[in-house]
Amino acid sequence: MSIVVGYVPTAVGEAATTAAIAEARLRGEELLVLNSAREGSLVESTVASDDDLSRVLADAAAAGVVARVVRGTHRDDFSEEILELAAAHDASLIVIGLRRRSPVGKFIMGSVAQRILLQAEHPVLAVKPRA
Repeated sequence: MSIVVGYVPTAVGEAATTAAIAEARLRGEELLVLNSAREGSLVESTVASDDDLSRVLADAAAAGVVARVVRGTHRDDFSEEILELAAAHDASLIVIGLRRRSPVGKFIMGSVAQRILLQAEHPVLAVKPRA
């Protein structure tokens, strides 16, 4: 079994990764760190640099957690990719970060976190960054 975390290089992504490392250590499970770019996008703020991902792996190793980065691309929605990865690896937990959005923003743009929470067949831990 493994723990899956969706990572973006933001405070939200850092909060999710920190929580995922703690859970992986507590459970003695491998950590899969998913970072994905939108298919066809030339510039994407959610794509982590090699330095970002190396630091995440170093943080996991320092905590005694075996971690591996999974890079992917998604066409429509990142939630599909994270749910597929969790299913493929029989994840014991999916960890996601939450960011503050207005109700109108959620209505117009949708919410990846909401789709993961509603569609996941695995337990989900949702965390927010500290204020």
